[in-house]
Amino acid sequence: MGEISKVDVCILIPTLNEAKNIKKLITEFQKMGYENILVIDGHSTDGTHKIARGAGANVILQEGTGKGSALKEAFKYIQSPYTIMIDGDGTYEPRDMLKFLKPLQYGVDHVIGNRFEDYEKGAFTRFNLFGNRIMNKLFGFAYGRWLNDILTGYRGFNMRSIKELELNEKGFGIEAEMTAETIKKDFTIQEIPITYLRRRGDPTKLHPIKDGIRIATTIFKLAKLHNPLFYFGIIGLATTLAGTLLGVYIVHEWLKNIEHIPLTILATLLIMGGIQVFIFGLLGDLIVTLHRETLRRIQEKK
Repeated sequence: MGEISKVDVCILIPTLNEAKNIKKLITEFQKMGYENILVIDGHSTDGTHKIARGAGANVILQEGTGKGSALKEAFKYIQSPYTIMIDGDGTYEPRDMLKFLKPLQYGVDHVIGNRFEDYEKGAFTRFNLFGNRIMNKLFGFAYGRWLNDILTGYRGFNMRSIKELELNEKGFGIEAEMTAETIKKDFTIQEIPITYLRRRGDPTKLHPIKDGIRIATTIFKLAKLHNPLFYFGIIGLATTLAGTLLGVYIVHEWLKNIEHIPLTILATLLIMGGIQVFIFGLLGDLIVTLHRETLRRIQEKK
């Protein structure tokens, strides 16, 4: 099997106010011989799209807002057999993209770059590192696939994954959704080590707490169809626990001859409801398992 031709690779760069980094990034890819560079710009106010166009990239001004919307629009536009997606903030090494091509060449659908193998001092704060570990663990519990960096912005795709991933997230939850969709559709996925640099220029647009909550919510929400036991199990456990704690309070008050009839009814409903939700999760998990087994047998007969 020959090497992937450079003309078959699209370099996709989503941007928002990256005027300080975008020209250098485009130029470095061009020096490597990659001319098919697509910049999708999210209404930058610093002239990013003009600089990118002047540097020789194809530029699309996205219709919606948010990184997720940008990538969905770009995926519809791309017709190249292979796509390398890289953030435009200068935190990734362009030459690392060569590491993505070998797995893609041998049929891997989705390649993701693991930033934690080699990162520059100051690239992550301790809070960032902690938050990423939590997200990776949450993803592992939800999808049964233990990856090191589900939120990386450096990825490689073949045409199959570009056209068949069903994406709905509009913001920073898009990375988690792309990874989850890959696993849900039973596409192949592989991690490779990459270098991650400290951001130069303007501060990151990611708000650790607000966007962290959104990403965690995305992971949890998408697990509903892939792992119903995880999704409904957490809801059922939380509801049952709330009812139990309320019941402990009621018993404590009852021992002091204080009755709380309405709270007693509420505690009972919470415990019963929580148990029922958990059972619903068990049934949902059984249905999903049978569905996967049916699909597997259909694929074997083809």
